[in-house]
Amino acid sequence: MSGPEPAQAAEPPERRRIVTPTRVVVGACLLVPFVAMLWVSSYAKIEPTLIGIPFFYWYQMLWVLISTALTMLAYKLVQREQRARKGGVAK
Repeated sequence: MSGPEPAQAAEPPERRRIVTPTRVVVGACLLVPFVAMLWVSSYAKIEPTLIGIPFFYWYQMLWVLISTALTMLAYKLVQREQRARKGGVAK
């Protein structure tokens, strides 16, 4: 009989919490829109207008599109990393 195994070896590889470059990028993708919307003083103005729409409004609507793209990118990166950890083939 062998002695007790280290705690890390008992966990499956996909359950280990490791900060990877991919996860840092994913975190940044999710954090950037949040910070951009909280920094109200950067967009609390009327000029420049876009087809008559004040900057305050079209800037926020632009961030809806940017946030969607960044969230989708973050999701795809996490999926790719999980497949790589499991040894699967990337689709």
